[in-house]
Amino acid sequence: MKLGIQRIRRVSVAATVSLTAGAVIAGGTFASTAQAAAPPAPTIVAKGGFVMDNGTGRTLFTKAADTRRSTGSTTKIMTARVVLAQKGLNLDSKVTVQKAYSDYIVAKGASSARLIVGDKVTVRQLLYGLMLPSGCDAAYALADKFGSGSTRAARVKSFIGKMNSTAKTLGLTNTHFDSFDGIDNGSNYSTPRDLTKLASSAMKYSTFRTVVKTKSTKQKVTTKSGGSRYMSWTNTNKLLGTYSGAIGVKTGSGPTAKYCLVFAATRHGKTVIGAVLTSTSETTRTADAKKLMDYGLQRYLSRV
Repeated sequence: MKLGIQRIRRVSVAATVSLTAGAVIAGGTFASTAQAAAPPAPTIVAKGGFVMDNGTGRTLFTKAADTRRSTGSTTKIMTARVVLAQKGLNLDSKVTVQKAYSDYIVAKGASSARLIVGDKVTVRQLLYGLMLPSGCDAAYALADKFGSGSTRAARVKSFIGKMNSTAKTLGLTNTHFDSFDGIDNGSNYSTPRDLTKLASSAMKYSTFRTVVKTKSTKQKVTTKSGGSRYMSWTNTNKLLGTYSGAIGVKTGSGPTAKYCLVFAATRHGKTVIGAVLTSTSETTRTADAKKLMDYGLQRYLSRV
């Protein structure tokens, strides 16, 4: 009889230990960070937003991510991407600044790298002028340089064709360009998801990465008379220097586009990249981007 009672006690104790261990594990005492709860999804002002893991392409956040919208100067990411993909590209080859580029800026009231007619600037310098102050004159110069044709109009048309063929190659099914700088003519559009994929592709080029993470630069150019002058450009992307780990990418704005921002940040060896389109101001687009980067990076830390 005593043996029976002892056996029952042993079984009871074992069961209690088993249940307690299970409860402890379920309660998270032995849980790894992989089982941590996901951070709450942020609310953004922008009409569209997207964030992904730049290493795996995993989606981390979406808001109307596939709705086509005007992109403003974030279009210039593709301008740079097309230039950098040219076979045999010589970044130090020189381009003479034409009057047509400055006339275009005046006619459109466009953002400018303040290129001076007659100056000789390198392709590398034009990329800085394109991406930091968002120079539409620099965009025009690059389109004229890398398009094909016997006339400037033909070369520009050819370059925009390269932008669209690149979009197709990258699988950007909701993207179309009708300009080299984002000053659209009615059919220049993309989506937060497509722009993020485009930026991720562009970031594979070391020159692009170097340019878009630069806060400001001073570049020596050759004048028409053979002398030299310095051009100073400051990046319009206010995330640089204000957000820990920010590494780019490009701002955009316009009457239809409102305020846009393609962004990327790296922490602890992990990179998130994304876009917000049609925010209400420079302040809100920056705040939106910070929220999405915070969220994406927190997703990494919680491993969910």
